[in-house]
Amino acid sequence: MHRLGILLSGRGSNFLAIVKAIHERRLLGAEIAVVLSNIEDAPGLAAARELNLPSFAIPSAGHKRAEHDAEMIARLHQHKVDLVCLAGYMRIISPVFVGAFPNRILNVHPSLLPAFPGLDAQGQALKYGAKVAGCTVHFVDEAVDHGVIILQKTVPVHDDDTEATLSARILEQEHRTYPEAISTVLSGEYVIEDRRYVRRKP
Repeated sequence: MHRLGILLSGRGSNFLAIVKAIHERRLLGAEIAVVLSNIEDAPGLAAARELNLPSFAIPSAGHKRAEHDAEMIARLHQHKVDLVCLAGYMRIISPVFVGAFPNRILNVHPSLLPAFPGLDAQGQALKYGAKVAGCTVHFVDEAVDHGVIILQKTVPVHDDDTEATLSARILEQEHRTYPEAISTVLSGEYVIEDRRYVRRKP
């Protein structure tokens, strides 16, 4: 059984999508070992506690990044986490953090990377006039929204879209795509060739 560590800062909708996928047996061989948040009153943390999952707030405000990351890493190791899943975690992951879990930290981003990295990806897509948007699940490396791409799903951009309507459709795909990507990574049936994530036949 692979042990997942969830990091979140907000409502945790992707965390709950992972929980649902495990319960519906769409994500096999995985269990959530711990949920961590850098925000004490994050709704996602409250949801984790309602589910009786080990969950802890490790506040980042007022703490040096190195000290905060060291505490996060220690807590993940304490719970014997195999794979770290960022689910709306609004902190840049430091090189030390990445080094502690090489190719074992995943993130989902609301754009078709490498297009529109960083904040407000949906707004960036609308302002740029993109006709197709979507989401990307990728490994986390030292740069922002830069790691090897695991899986992407597209979403059409409608002429009457607002940032809210486009964001909602992308989020629906995130909820489907993230558990699928986690499953492919846990299978171990892939290789990384330069920047390409290549599935291997079992």
